[in-house]
Amino acid sequence: MRNKFILFSSLFSLLLSAVLVSCEKEITVDLPTAKPKIVVEGFIFNDQPPLVMLTWSQGYFQPINAATLANLYLHDARVTINDGLNTYPLLERCTSDLTEAELELASQALGIPVSQLVALNLCVYVPENIFDLVGVPGRIYTLNVDYQEHQLSASTKVCEIVALDSVWFKIVSSIPNDSLGFIFGTLTDPDTIGNAYRWYAKRINHYPSWAEDEELIGTQKDFNFIAPIGSSLDDAFYNGLSFEFGYYRGSEPNSSKFDDLNNERGFFKKGDSVAIRGTSIDKKAYDFIASLEDQAANQGSPFSIPFNLKSNVTGGLGAFIGYSATYDTVVCQ
Repeated sequence: MRNKFILFSSLFSLLLSAVLVSCEKEITVDLPTAKPKIVVEGFIFNDQPPLVMLTWSQGYFQPINAATLANLYLHDARVTINDGLNTYPLLERCTSDLTEAELELASQALGIPVSQLVALNLCVYVPENIFDLVGVPGRIYTLNVDYQEHQLSASTKVCEIVALDSVWFKIVSSIPNDSLGFIFGTLTDPDTIGNAYRWYAKRINHYPSWAEDEELIGTQKDFNFIAPIGSSLDDAFYNGLSFEFGYYRGSEPNSSKFDDLNNERGFFKKGDSVAIRGTSIDKKAYDFIASLEDQAANQGSPFSIPFNLKSNVTGGLGAFIGYSATYDTVVCQ
């Protein structure tokens, strides 16, 4: 009886497998081809000139390589910014056209090493004289882009400055003599609804001589200010209140640094000197950044719900964002 049962079970399993295999069918889905749209990536900080990058949108399954990236830039567009008083034209400048001194300025403004700027040949739109137009807290800036049949516009406000009350480093592990922790801060929100903020940090000390990667020895740990996922918040729950918050250490996309791949990932470390940039942003900018971070956090999740980014650009995609920034430094001890 036992042998018969085993034989029956085996035959049933084979039959079930055959049925399941026969039910498989290759399905080909023809996705509609969407017409390319203009994508705006622009910002203006207090006391700094605006910078606007214009590119074409690309299909999800289209290949990405050096050639396609170069072809994404939108050239020869008519770009202007109005600050409520005057209208300023923006001219296209590519890194291949810049002098060494201008490359250094561009590197500082973009937070990208000069070597990468040269390799990418980045193209952006900036005022002809970069000191003619700078961000002023409390002022609204309107961007207009005209290119053939495309007309785009976006408005943003450089909000009033809301400085951080305090910032400090704290070890978060209960392990004795651990050296890893997060940076915390306190902020007092004005008693007006609709304020929003974004946090950045940059390690400005250098890798020591005993760093695991010899190529990094002596180089600054972070070249650019980095906003970690979840870097933005609004005052929906904190209007008019003082509140405490903390952030982990963000990393550049696809970073190959050893401390972004080992157990130091996400942590600041005793001995780090960290420059902090706290920014105030308007509600539309917050909505865009929060939706962008939600998509980045859910990337690859089969349970995430697809949705469109909350752009503040009319006639195109992306965002034009005003930042009102203050700076501080934390020595991790």
